[in-house]
Amino acid sequence: MLGVFVLMIAVPAVATERASAKFVFTNFNTDNGAGIHSHVYIFLLGLLMSQYTLLGYDASAHMTEETKNADKNGPIGIISAIGISIVVGWGYILGVTFAVKDIPSLLSPDNEAGGYAIAQVFYQAFKSRYGSGVGGIVCLGIVAVAIYFCGMSSVTSNSRMAYAFSRDGAMPLSSVWHKVNEHEVPINAVWLSAFVSLCMALPSLGSLVAFQAMVSIATIGLYIAYALPIFFRVTLARKHFVPGPFNLGRYGVLVGWVAVLWVVTITVLFSLPVMYPVTRDTLNYTPVAVGGLFILVLTSWVVSARHWFKGPVTNLSG
Repeated sequence: MLGVFVLMIAVPAVATERASAKFVFTNFNTDNGAGIHSHVYIFLLGLLMSQYTLLGYDASAHMTEETKNADKNGPIGIISAIGISIVVGWGYILGVTFAVKDIPSLLSPDNEAGGYAIAQVFYQAFKSRYGSGVGGIVCLGIVAVAIYFCGMSSVTSNSRMAYAFSRDGAMPLSSVWHKVNEHEVPINAVWLSAFVSLCMALPSLGSLVAFQAMVSIATIGLYIAYALPIFFRVTLARKHFVPGPFNLGRYGVLVGWVAVLWVVTITVLFSLPVMYPVTRDTLNYTPVAVGGLFILVLTSWVVSARHWFKGPVTNLSG
């Protein structure tokens, strides 16, 4: 958190040339090398960055078994995570974009950062002020530390999901993954999550297209997973759903429908091409990948799981 505040203040403060407010809030980069020139299309694709960012707040729900007063603090954690991400993320984006004037140069593969725009912004800001881009490299170090903590929280959250699924008998080798150590940590599930994360990252070394498809699957898959229980809450369970102590009252159904419709919208957006002309290397494989995964899961349920999976296993008596 401290690093993000350092970046949002230091980068625009150090930059010798700053963009105007008109440029930051109204300029559309039609000279993007991606063959996309429509302002509306650029705006819609731009929404996806926020969707990548406002993700993972379900970790508060997965950690509720290790949370005091989880029926209240779980939802508060989710709302807090979203609120902080919106405010701090908005400030960070503004700090970076006010330090940008020449967008094509940031995206050029011939620049010092090899076309990685954010790295080039950091490097260029410090080099213009001090004649050296070392400060920009330090900024990248801050980003690397932040990414490390994001990865750690993701592994933690994922390991608790693996633990919960295995406790309910829904994972292969369930008896292995739901074991906990003397600190009551599902250590086997943690190592499983770390290993799977490593395996999913390896394709990026050989095929960026394959890695981007996996990222899109994960993002869309999570949002669909968020939307399904909300959808059933506002439809099938509308009359007999029992709300917890932290709820939206009479606005719950309205907010629920807005959430479902928004997830449908961004699922379509995530499936659109992000580069033209569309070729084998630029095709957005997300619809194919998500559709294939959906068919695989549905087939597994129809053929096998529906015959033996009875739902979550309660560990409460009385």
